[in-house]
Amino acid sequence: MQDLMAVDPVAIAIPMFVIAIIVELVAVRMGWRGDYDWRDTGTSLAMGLGNTITGAALAGSVTGLAFWAWQHRLFDIPITWWSFALCFIADDLAYYWVHRAGHRIRWAWAAHIIHHSSQHYNLSTALRQTWTGLFGLTFLIKLPLFFVGFPLELVAFCGGLNLIYQFWIHTEVIGKMPRWFEAVMNTPSHHRVHHGTNPRYLDRNYAGVFIVWDKLFGTFEAERADEPPRYGIIRNLGTFNPLWVAVHEWVGIARDLARARSLKSAWAATFGPPGALSDETADALRARWQAQSAYPVSPPAAAIPAE
Repeated sequence: MQDLMAVDPVAIAIPMFVIAIIVELVAVRMGWRGDYDWRDTGTSLAMGLGNTITGAALAGSVTGLAFWAWQHRLFDIPITWWSFALCFIADDLAYYWVHRAGHRIRWAWAAHIIHHSSQHYNLSTALRQTWTGLFGLTFLIKLPLFFVGFPLELVAFCGGLNLIYQFWIHTEVIGKMPRWFEAVMNTPSHHRVHHGTNPRYLDRNYAGVFIVWDKLFGTFEAERADEPPRYGIIRNLGTFNPLWVAVHEWVGIARDLARARSLKSAWAATFGPPGALSDETADALRARWQAQSAYPVSPPAAAIPAE
């Protein structure tokens, strides 16, 4: 088990990612659900490459902070099968809150928005990752794992497996999974909802591996057959320039701070929910949609047949 922790699972999975994208592309060209735009896919691949480079350059800072936390640990947790299982579950719970913060705090959203900036949804979208994740500060939410006593290499290994799992759920080719699987695990159907800009779907389904966290904390929404997700962000970029994709929300924060005339507006521009200054938060958009809808709350979901 100790030797296994020295392996980078993501590095090993990269060839499988490439093969899966090619297979999905062929399937789409043969008439399966989904679509590809070469410019959009190129941007996603460029964002993935940039994420790898910046991640490697800044990894020392995160590792140093994690090691400091581990030095103040409560317990000495060995690397065994049971600690791996426990760490995997705890890391996934931490990911849920990291992800939720990334949508609810604009400073963190500025780093995470990159992943949602594509108006297409396919396996290449999974590779569209931030270049500025460290500055979003959401990694701080994982520090309790080290304070408890999980070794750094164990947390890193579990995080890598979590990331690998999330790759395959970025597709329209796969419809609904069996009901027992949909009830517990994150799936393409659940994650399509997460990427949707429909008011019903905004800020829902933050799960990494286990969808049970969303059901437990009240953020779950099922995909509806009568309401396909519309992908992208509230105000789509209209460009495939990787540099602008990477920094546009940070530029937006800077502009709003320059125009701020009070501490309250400056705080909202920086740490409030995305869209706070324009009254276009997820909650506000959902409330307006519900007011205009025939239903005061979300109606029962129209089931999508399991495959």
